[in-house]
Amino acid sequence: MKKIFYTLIFLFVTFSSSFSNDIIHIVDGSKDAKIKLIVYESLTCPSCANFHKDVYPELKKEFIDTGIINIEFRNFPLDLAALNASKLAHCKNDGNSNILHYLYLNQKSWAKGNNILEVNNNLKKIIENSKFEIEFEKCLNNKKIEDFVLEERINGHKKYKIEGTPTLIINEEKFDKTINFKNIKKIIEKMI
Repeated sequence: MKKIFYTLIFLFVTFSSSFSNDIIHIVDGSKDAKIKLIVYESLTCPSCANFHKDVYPELKKEFIDTGIINIEFRNFPLDLAALNASKLAHCKNDGNSNILHYLYLNQKSWAKGNNILEVNNNLKKIIENSKFEIEFEKCLNNKKIEDFVLEERINGHKKYKIEGTPTLIINEEKFDKTINFKNIKKIIEKMI
Protein backbone atom coordinates (compact mmCIF):
# COMPACT_ATOMS: atom_id res chain seq x y z
CA MET A 1 0.00 0.00 0.00
CA LYS A 2 2.89 2.38 0.75
CA LYS A 3 4.42 1.77 -2.68
CA ILE A 4 1.16 2.81 -4.33
CA PHE A 5 0.94 5.90 -2.13
CA TYR A 6 4.49 7.06 -2.87
CA THR A 7 3.93 6.38 -6.57
CA LEU A 8 0.88 8.67 -6.42
CA ILE A 9 2.95 11.42 -4.82
CA PHE A 10 5.69 11.01 -7.42
CA LEU A 11 3.18 11.20 -10.26
CA PHE A 12 1.54 14.24 -8.70
CA VAL A 13 4.85 16.10 -8.37
CA THR A 14 5.95 15.07 -11.86
CA PHE A 15 2.79 15.92 -13.75
CA SER A 16 1.27 18.69 -11.67
CA SER A 17 1.69 21.94 -13.52
CA SER A 18 -0.45 24.54 -11.88
CA PHE A 19 -2.11 23.60 -8.63
CA SER A 20 -5.57 25.10 -8.25
CA ASN A 21 -6.07 26.21 -4.68
CA ASP A 22 -9.85 26.46 -4.54
CA ILE A 23 -10.14 23.88 -1.74
CA ILE A 24 -10.00 25.51 1.68
CA HIS A 25 -8.12 24.47 4.80
CA ILE A 26 -9.85 22.97 7.82
CA VAL A 27 -9.62 25.64 10.51
CA ASP A 28 -10.97 26.37 14.01
CA GLY A 29 -10.78 29.70 15.81
CA SER A 30 -10.62 33.37 15.02
CA LYS A 31 -8.64 34.35 11.95
CA ASP A 32 -7.44 37.36 13.99
CA ALA A 33 -6.00 35.19 16.79
CA LYS A 34 -2.52 36.15 17.96
CA ILE A 35 -1.29 32.56 17.88
CA LYS A 36 -1.45 30.47 14.72
CA LEU A 37 -1.16 26.74 15.27
CA ILE A 38 -0.74 24.41 12.30
CA VAL A 39 -1.08 20.67 12.84
CA TYR A 40 0.29 18.34 10.17
CA GLU A 41 -1.42 15.00 10.56
CA SER A 42 -2.32 11.71 8.93
CA LEU A 43 -5.78 10.24 9.47
CA THR A 44 -4.35 6.73 10.03
CA CYS A 45 -1.87 7.94 12.66
CA PRO A 46 -2.87 6.77 16.20
CA SER A 47 -0.94 9.66 17.81
CA CYS A 48 -2.93 12.10 15.68
CA ALA A 49 -6.17 10.48 16.85
CA ASN A 50 -4.93 10.86 20.44
CA PHE A 51 -4.25 14.55 19.76
CA HIS A 52 -7.87 15.00 18.64
CA LYS A 53 -9.19 13.02 21.60
CA ASP A 54 -6.96 14.26 24.43
CA VAL A 55 -5.31 17.56 23.48
CA TYR A 56 -7.65 19.33 21.06
CA PRO A 57 -10.66 19.55 23.44
CA GLU A 58 -8.52 21.34 26.07
CA LEU A 59 -7.00 23.64 23.44
CA LYS A 60 -10.47 24.43 22.14
CA LYS A 61 -11.87 25.20 25.58
CA GLU A 62 -8.97 27.31 26.83
CA PHE A 63 -7.49 28.94 23.75
CA ILE A 64 -9.50 28.45 20.55
CA ASP A 65 -12.96 29.40 21.82
CA THR A 66 -11.46 32.38 23.67
CA GLY A 67 -9.92 33.78 20.47
CA ILE A 68 -6.28 33.25 21.45
CA ILE A 69 -5.48 30.46 18.97
CA ASN A 70 -6.37 29.81 15.37
CA ILE A 71 -5.70 26.16 14.57
CA GLU A 72 -5.31 24.85 11.04
CA PHE A 73 -5.29 21.14 10.30
CA ARG A 74 -3.06 20.23 7.36
CA ASN A 75 -2.82 16.95 5.55
CA PHE A 76 0.26 14.79 5.71
CA PRO A 77 -1.13 11.38 4.73
CA LEU A 78 1.25 8.53 5.44
CA ASP A 79 -0.58 5.97 3.32
CA LEU A 80 -3.38 5.55 0.80
CA ALA A 81 -6.01 4.98 3.49
CA ALA A 82 -5.13 8.34 5.10
CA LEU A 83 -5.25 10.03 1.69
CA ASN A 84 -8.75 8.67 1.08
CA ALA A 85 -9.93 9.72 4.55
CA SER A 86 -8.46 13.20 3.99
CA LYS A 87 -10.48 13.51 0.80
CA LEU A 88 -13.64 12.79 2.80
CA ALA A 89 -12.69 15.35 5.48
CA HIS A 90 -12.41 18.04 2.78
CA CYS A 91 -15.32 16.93 0.65
CA LYS A 92 -17.82 19.54 1.83
CA ASN A 93 -15.12 22.20 1.35
CA ASP A 94 -16.54 24.36 4.13
CA GLY A 95 -13.42 24.56 6.33
CA ASN A 96 -15.35 23.00 9.21
CA SER A 97 -13.51 20.44 11.32
CA ASN A 98 -16.47 18.24 12.32
CA ILE A 99 -15.86 15.50 9.74
CA LEU A 100 -12.14 15.48 10.52
CA HIS A 101 -12.77 15.04 14.26
CA TYR A 102 -15.37 12.35 13.54
CA LEU A 103 -12.89 10.39 11.42
CA TYR A 104 -10.24 10.59 14.15
CA LEU A 105 -12.62 9.64 16.94
CA ASN A 106 -13.73 6.61 14.90
CA GLN A 107 -10.27 5.73 13.55
CA LYS A 108 -10.23 2.25 15.11
CA SER A 109 -13.47 1.40 13.27
CA TRP A 110 -12.27 2.21 9.77
CA ALA A 111 -8.43 2.25 9.69
CA LYS A 112 -8.09 -1.50 9.56
CA GLY A 113 -8.14 -4.18 6.93
CA ASN A 114 -5.91 -6.35 4.79
CA ASN A 115 -6.04 -4.02 1.80
CA ILE A 116 -7.27 -0.61 0.69
CA LEU A 117 -10.63 -2.02 -0.48
CA GLU A 118 -11.40 -3.24 3.04
CA VAL A 119 -10.36 0.08 4.55
CA ASN A 120 -12.50 1.97 2.02
CA ASN A 121 -15.49 -0.26 2.88
CA ASN A 122 -14.97 0.53 6.57
CA LEU A 123 -14.75 4.25 5.76
CA LYS A 124 -17.92 4.06 3.70
CA LYS A 125 -19.81 2.37 6.55
CA ILE A 126 -18.90 4.98 9.17
CA ILE A 127 -19.68 7.84 6.76
CA GLU A 128 -23.06 6.31 5.89
CA ASN A 129 -23.81 5.91 9.62
CA SER A 130 -22.93 9.54 10.36
CA LYS A 131 -24.98 12.71 10.23
CA PHE A 132 -22.80 14.05 7.42
CA GLU A 133 -24.35 14.09 4.00
CA ILE A 134 -21.36 13.02 1.93
CA GLU A 135 -21.44 11.22 -1.39
CA PHE A 136 -18.70 8.72 -0.63
CA GLU A 137 -17.70 7.67 -4.16
CA LYS A 138 -17.85 11.23 -5.49
CA CYS A 139 -15.57 12.44 -2.69
CA LEU A 140 -13.17 9.54 -3.03
CA ASN A 141 -12.79 10.18 -6.76
CA ASN A 142 -12.44 13.97 -6.49
CA LYS A 143 -9.13 14.78 -8.22
CA LYS A 144 -9.08 18.44 -7.04
CA ILE A 145 -9.26 17.39 -3.40
CA GLU A 146 -6.66 14.68 -3.93
CA ASP A 147 -4.30 17.23 -5.50
CA PHE A 148 -4.93 19.61 -2.60
CA VAL A 149 -4.14 16.93 0.01
CA LEU A 150 -0.96 15.81 -1.74
CA GLU A 151 0.17 19.40 -2.28
CA GLU A 152 -0.22 20.10 1.45
CA ARG A 153 1.93 17.07 2.23
CA ILE A 154 4.63 18.14 -0.23
CA ASN A 155 4.61 21.75 1.00
CA GLY A 156 4.81 20.61 4.64
CA HIS A 157 7.91 18.61 3.89
CA LYS A 158 9.51 21.40 1.85
CA LYS A 159 8.71 24.33 4.15
CA TYR A 160 8.88 22.76 7.63
CA LYS A 161 10.82 19.53 7.00
CA ILE A 162 7.86 17.49 8.24
CA GLU A 163 8.83 13.84 8.54
CA GLY A 164 6.12 12.37 10.76
CA THR A 165 2.79 13.05 12.35
CA PRO A 166 1.52 14.80 14.27
CA THR A 167 3.81 17.79 13.86
CA LEU A 168 2.83 21.16 15.30
CA ILE A 169 3.94 24.54 14.01
CA ILE A 170 3.25 27.40 16.41
CA ASN A 171 3.65 30.87 14.88
CA GLU A 172 5.91 29.42 12.18
CA GLU A 173 8.14 27.55 14.70
CA LYS A 174 8.23 23.76 14.85
CA PHE A 175 7.13 22.48 18.27
CA ASP A 176 9.83 20.07 19.42
CA LYS A 177 8.50 18.88 22.77
CA THR A 178 6.23 15.94 23.57
CA ILE A 179 2.78 16.78 22.23
CA ASN A 180 0.46 17.06 25.19
CA PHE A 181 -1.74 19.85 26.50
CA LYS A 182 0.60 20.77 29.37
CA ASN A 183 3.60 21.35 27.05
CA ILE A 184 1.58 23.24 24.46
CA LYS A 185 -0.05 25.39 27.15
CA LYS A 186 3.37 26.44 28.51
CA ILE A 187 4.46 27.68 25.07
CA ILE A 188 1.15 29.46 24.42
CA GLU A 189 1.17 31.22 27.78
CA LYS A 190 4.64 32.60 27.02
CA MET A 191 3.32 34.03 23.73
CA ILE A 192 0.22 35.70 25.15
